[in-house]
Parts: sequence; structure tokens; C-alpha cells
Amino acid sequence: MKKTLLALVTSVVLAALASAPAFAASHGKKKQRKAAAQAQHQPAPVRDGEAEARLIEIYRLIGAAQSRQALAKAEKLVRDHPNFQLAQLAYGDLLNAQSRPVRAFGDVPDSVAKTGAQMLTELREESQLRMRALRERPPAGAIPAQFLQLSPRNRHAIAVDASRARLYLFENTAQGLKLLADYYISVGKLGIEKSVEGDLRTPLGVYFVTSNLDPKSLKDFYGAGALPINYPNPYDAKRGKTGSGIWLHGTPPNQFSRSPKATDGCVVLANPDLLRIIRTVEVRTTPVVIAQNLRWVAQTHADPEGKRFADTLQAWRAAKGTGDVSRVLGFYTPDFSGNGKTLAEWTPVLKGELDRARGRNVQLKDLSYLRWTDSADTMVVTFGELVEGARTGATKRQYWVRQGTQWKIFFEGVIG
Repeated sequence: MKKTLLALVTSVVLAALASAPAFAASHGKKKQRKAAAQAQHQPAPVRDGEAEARLIEIYRLIGAAQSRQALAKAEKLVRDHPNFQLAQLAYGDLLNAQSRPVRAFGDVPDSVAKTGAQMLTELREESQLRMRALRERPPAGAIPAQFLQLSPRNRHAIAVDASRARLYLFENTAQGLKLLADYYISVGKLGIEKSVEGDLRTPLGVYFVTSNLDPKSLKDFYGAGALPINYPNPYDAKRGKTGSGIWLHGTPPNQFSRSPKATDGCVVLANPDLLRIIRTVEVRTTPVVIAQNLRWVAQTHADPEGKRFADTLQAWRAAKGTGDVSRVLGFYTPDFSGNGKTLAEWTPVLKGELDRARGRNVQLKDLSYLRWTDSADTMVVTFGELVEGARTGATKRQYWVRQGTQWKIFFEGVIG
């Protein structure tokens, strides 16, 4: 095999594998499970991340100049996943390399390159993004900076890094967030930062899974299922953003994965990966952060602004316990909206809450808050509000915005 192809993958793959022992260990366990299944004369189940792990192993073998082994594994991969176009392309390169030098990844005849130029470009980009995600692993124990505090009710969390075409799935444990898995994803045809209906872009922000759609009710286009999210959220609505129907969903039967920018605005995963997420996360309580670039921080990282916000939130709680309407209203923006009510229309609702509390302390149970910063600095806060002595209370969600040195509420609503 010519040096040109080796140079394409050697430095990237070997550096990636050296910095990703968890990935390699996971892949090894999958191979052991697969061998055990074959020993019982049963086909190995299709597992999340399995096809990508096998593709990366093929790249590794190419980088190590073990073309025969790579070819054998590529042949088996395309047999197991005939709709995995990127694997087909790698297999074609390996076949070509047996008879002639391979000039570049996806070295197809010139006539094919002309007619399929766009697809070839997309497959090359997909390959580069998959390998970049392997090479640039999140620091051990780090989490996205948006996750300031999650309650035990947030059993899982999702973060999407659009620049890396990657979705990260976390479990919320007693020791903090634990990265369970990460997957290649596709976003909108025209990229990110959705603003209006039909702009073919994926929204950026903090969202929540709102439902789990039965795949039997969906067209084949959506694959193994769909998890809608709450776009537009109140912050989106405040900025005049429109549109709907943003889902995490799968791929049609003839496509294992889609190109990095291929959707109408949804986040799309390979079906085995989506099924893992569907089986894992919970509706309504699972946050989904979609960012252009995720910033990873240590879980013990102290965010000074997060501490200031936490103090402000507790001051709001204490003010509610006093029963003083004017004092509580000082925490709200003039353009506040509460389930369609203006601040003036919502004030009687607030007064009614304070009258029923009769000056008793207000407790915030299962408190979580996530920070989102773009043109403004915002917090998405969810909690159960319980008046001292009461057995039950409402579950609320608030959106706060930083105005200078102060935090103010611009949306509040009951969600349960």
C-alpha cells in the first residue's frame, strides 16, 4: 500500500488510540462478547458504537501497514452492515490497493468522483470527524461547563458538540456525572443556530426530552424511534425564534449513518446508538445541551458566577417566605412572561401563592440549574417548590438572565 494512504491515517489513528484507552478497552470487551455469541452459534447483537469501533480498528490496521488484516475486517464489516457507506468506501480503497497505489481516502475512478463528488466529500468529512472525536477525547472526569448542578431526578444528561458531530451520554451518579458513551451525529443541512421555521438548522441551547415516540407511529425515515426536545424553549421564544419538531432520531433502513450536515434541523444518530439512548434516558427530566463547541471542566471546578447565582436563587426563596409581594417582584424582569401572562397579569398569581403560604418558609427540592451563554448569560432552573408543612408542591422551571451584576427571572412556569 502506498505511503500516501498510510500518511492519511497513521498519525491520527495511533495518537488517538494512545490517548483513548477507555475506547480501546470498551472495544475489547465488545469483541469478547461477540466471540462468546458466535461460540453459541448465534449472531452477535448489533450494539451501540460497535460499527464505528470496527471501522476505527480497520483504520488502525491500515496505519500499521497490516493491509490484509484490514481488508478481512472491512469485508466482514460491510457484510454485517451493507448500508454503512463509510465502511464501503474504506473497503473499496483496500481492494484498490491490491492492484494499484491508492492516492487518497476514497480513491474512486475519476468518472465516479465527478458524478458522486458531493457524497465523496461528505464521506471524507464524516471520516475526519469520527477520527477527530477519537483523537480529542474529553479530559478524564470532565463534564460540559453548562452542567452546574443536577438533581438526583436528572438521572441522565446529554450534550452535543456540533463542531465534532458528537453526542455525549452521561449518567448522574452519587459521585457526579459519568460519561457512559459518545456517538457520531448529524445536524442541520445549513448547520446550527436555528432561528426560524424551515431554515434547515439545528438549535443551540439547553433543552429537555419531552417524549418518546413509538417507532410504529413513525415513517421509516426516522429509523428506530424519536425523542422530541422542547424547542423553542422560553429563551428561544423571548428572542423570537420559531419552528418545531426538533427530535433526536434514527436513520432510514438504507442508511447506517447520515453525512455530518444532512437533517432538517434534528440531531440524527445511527439506529443502534439511538436505541441505547432511548433505553437509557428518562422523558421530561433529561437535559439536552446542544452547543457549537463544548467546554469541558473538572467536576470540582468552582464557577464564581454560578456561586453568585446560587446565592441569588436562595435570596429569592427567602423573599417568598416573607410574603412581601413587592420584595419578590424585585427578582423579575419588566418583560417577564409566565405561561403567556405579562408581569402585571402574573402578579395576582404570585400574590395568591404568597397568601396561601402565609409567611411560611419555602423549600426548593431536587434543584438543578444549567447555564447557557451566548449573546446573554442565562440559567435554566428546575425545582420542586414546597411550602413548610405541606406534603406536596409544584414542580417549576425558571429562566434567569444576568443583567449587569444582577440575576433576574424572565420566565417561570409549572411543569408538574
